[in-house]
Amino acid sequence: MQLAPAEARTRRPAIPLRTGLVFLLLAGLLLALVVAEWGPLMSLDRAVADGLHRRAVADPGLTRVNRVLTDRVWDPWTMRALLAVTVGVLLWRGERLLPLWVAATSAVGTAVQQALKSAVGRDRPRWPDPVDSADYAAFPSGHALSVTVAFGLLVWLLALHGAGRRVRNAVIAAGVASALGVGFTRLFLGVHWFSDVVGGWLIGVAVVTLSAAAHGRWALNRRG
Repeated sequence: MQLAPAEARTRRPAIPLRTGLVFLLLAGLLLALVVAEWGPLMSLDRAVADGLHRRAVADPGLTRVNRVLTDRVWDPWTMRALLAVTVGVLLWRGERLLPLWVAATSAVGTAVQQALKSAVGRDRPRWPDPVDSADYAAFPSGHALSVTVAFGLLVWLLALHGAGRRVRNAVIAAGVASALGVGFTRLFLGVHWFSDVVGGWLIGVAVVTLSAAAHGRWALNRRG
């Protein structure tokens, strides 16, 4: 795979700041609805949770598969390990600022997630017959946010380095499948509400796009 040199990368169009602001606005709107306990959203959350929990209790085999996926494949620590390897590759290639940018973006995502969990303090679903358990507050889903940030950063880095369309499309497909997959596992196992998962996706996209936009602005200013 041919990667573009640093000089060529600075000429690539940056992600518009408005893209990140749109996702930030959507995340803020969802947060407001969750805090206000808006009736239609709460009803949707309950309906999705009840339906999937009944299936999880009735199908222990599928429940075990979902636990493996959520605890091993798409766990936040797995995503952090993936980004750590990415940072290592960038350092090996002689990059200096970009690895720090990636690490800082990941850290910001985690900090935002933890701050919102503490501030909102939303209870997780409670069941008389739980199939899994999770600690701390519910909103937003840390698993959904971590997967979104990790794959979002990978897609951005590939575009920044001029990777081919096939490679980028493959990573995008893997990222979308992983984000949807981890969201389903958190709902199926009864440890999150639907709006928690959507919140994780929206905040994750906002963090990555705002970070990418800031990097683009920095690159343009440096070149100018």
